[in-house]
Amino acid sequence: MKKLERSLSLTSVIAISIGGMLGSGIFVLPGLAAAKTGSSLWLAYLIAAACILPAALSKSELATAMPSSGGTYVYIERAFGPRLGTISGIGLWLSLLLKSAFALVGFGAYLSVLVQIDPGYTSYIALIFLGIILMLNIFGVKKVGKVQIVIVSISLLTLGSILLFGLPKVSPDLLSPFLLDGKLGLVSTVAFVYISYAGVTKVAAIAGEIKNPSVNLPRAMILSLLIMSAIYVSVAFVLVGNIPLDALQSDIRPIYTVADILGGPYVGYAAALVGIITLISMANSGVLAASRFPFAMAIDELLPKFMGKIHSKYLTPVVTIILTCVVMGLVILFLDVEKIAKLASAFMVTMFILVNSCVIVLRETAAQWYKPPYRSPLYPFMQLFGIISGIILLILLGLGPFVAVISIFVLGLFIYRFFGKNVTRTGVLRKYGHRPALYLMYQRKDQKKENGSTRRLTARDQNLDGQLVSNAGVVVPLLGNENSPEMLVEIAAAINKTDILQAVDITEVPNQTFLDAFVEENPRTNSLERRLSRLANAQNINIDFEAAVTHEIADTIHALSNQTNCDWLVMGWNSRSHSGILVSNPIGWLLTHIDSDFALFKDNGVRNIGKILLALRPGRKDKNFIAVADRICAFYNASLTLLHVVPEHLNDEELGAMENNSLKLLTKVPATSEVVIERNDDPISAISNASASYDLLILGTPQKDNWIRLLFGTGKDKFAENSACSVLRLTMKD
Repeated sequence: MKKLERSLSLTSVIAISIGGMLGSGIFVLPGLAAAKTGSSLWLAYLIAAACILPAALSKSELATAMPSSGGTYVYIERAFGPRLGTISGIGLWLSLLLKSAFALVGFGAYLSVLVQIDPGYTSYIALIFLGIILMLNIFGVKKVGKVQIVIVSISLLTLGSILLFGLPKVSPDLLSPFLLDGKLGLVSTVAFVYISYAGVTKVAAIAGEIKNPSVNLPRAMILSLLIMSAIYVSVAFVLVGNIPLDALQSDIRPIYTVADILGGPYVGYAAALVGIITLISMANSGVLAASRFPFAMAIDELLPKFMGKIHSKYLTPVVTIILTCVVMGLVILFLDVEKIAKLASAFMVTMFILVNSCVIVLRETAAQWYKPPYRSPLYPFMQLFGIISGIILLILLGLGPFVAVISIFVLGLFIYRFFGKNVTRTGVLRKYGHRPALYLMYQRKDQKKENGSTRRLTARDQNLDGQLVSNAGVVVPLLGNENSPEMLVEIAAAINKTDILQAVDITEVPNQTFLDAFVEENPRTNSLERRLSRLANAQNINIDFEAAVTHEIADTIHALSNQTNCDWLVMGWNSRSHSGILVSNPIGWLLTHIDSDFALFKDNGVRNIGKILLALRPGRKDKNFIAVADRICAFYNASLTLLHVVPEHLNDEELGAMENNSLKLLTKVPATSEVVIERNDDPISAISNASASYDLLILGTPQKDNWIRLLFGTGKDKFAENSACSVLRLTMKD
């Protein structure tokens, strides 16, 4: 299977990055952080943003060098090898699930504002909603993710309103003491709130889907970091300036508290509702992201194989989703909220230390393949600052989180020793590193073993971007719901004006599923390739076959059209060709977005095409449609009938002119042809009756005055639905 490029704009990437940061970092964390440093809370958020900047720049560089892989786990494995990759995968998994568990704890606190819940039962409420999130992820509910943009917008509007009304009411008396526990308390608070900015680098995992990633990815990270740091700093200032420190330091629902103070109980209830939907959305996306790490590790043979299995019906990694939610449940039950936040920050600080180290390793070893279009500025000082500041913050988080990080290193080494013994991949440091680094990171006996081993190609090493034929005249996306893929491809070949046809088998999977899991072709794909190969030989057609896996069919088909610069996009069809507000269908979107001509084929089971009916309403570009029909007639050695259904009141003179004009157009058609004009005020019935005598009906798209009606999902194309033969509906741009 291959993944195809997407086209995410700078604005979209910024929105995704902000969505990854907005949540528990401002809705839950500020009160606990204020207890450590006082009114200097806003300064702690500002310094934390500066400390995370090197990781953002380093990840931008790494993502542009490895845009098809994505993810911190992959970068660390490429630089240091699978041993440290195993450790990082576990660390990333834990940091994300801890952050999601932290969000659910805060969710319970905000829910208690609207519903009377005993404080002792908020953890159990969080577990109930964790169960709902578990089901959503297992069943692969794709559309849940699309609500994220709306939720982020509502959250930003709420925080903006709090700033608007809260800044003028800041009390100078509440801003003292500025440093509750001196400078050391401030720096330890920086480490504590570090996790708030972790989402800024999430977009690196989708670098392969970003338009012009070498420019847009670093811009998106820097701009989203600036936006969120401004929000965090200003909201923190409003909180400490409006809520007494004694009340704030034990408050895990501070946004509700400040809204209640500023606007009264109903405004507070509204803020609590926003907190609920923001935190539950964050927890859901956290489970989605966290479950991918053990799943990817299982695919890379660093965890048991059963963890890399995908549910046959829902196409989601059920085992890793359940494992992630079970661990989150244990965290919610047995750890208090402050410990959860500290552990999440500790694991994330450690991962960002390794990310900064990756850039140094890859640059200094001068690996031949490492050619990032974007390079982090101020190298290596920026990376060294990130590493040193990260180590300091990790120490200041306290003994417990530090011991937890060491424990993860030990656990990772044990897992690698047990499960990764057959892995032959090596990191860049082992291949190109100097001897001191090799002795530091690897055992000497392993290096000797490497000299005599043959490196096995894995999914991570393969090129996952579709190598499509750039000069294909027609592209045929195969979605698995075609009555006969061979017939669809054959129709596409008949339309084709060039020698090459591109067929692409597309598998759509839920967002919960890691795309690399489908890198190996499945039996259905193998069967399609065999059948189309036989068709190519029988009909003397030049067919290039590829396979792709995607999260969004419409985006992928659009990318197919752009990558191949094709003349035609030909798809199977069930008569529905529009997207209403309540009707989801990619074809309506494609009709207005692709640059090529577009053909939809409704297969009604006809296998031998000998008679073709071209039915057009007056005003159509008959010449273009006849040219397409002529190519199809030549391919099948078929006859052509041009049918005009006109109103009954049309006079004989107009009728004669129409017939003469149509006959003139048909003089250039070598196939046997005729013109039929029928007076009938019910064109649907007329064309339906006529189609019984033909094998293929060719139609145009609905008239423009029907698009408003079609936009709201009025149903299927009635001409195609009532046809007795197969239907080919054409949309031509010119």
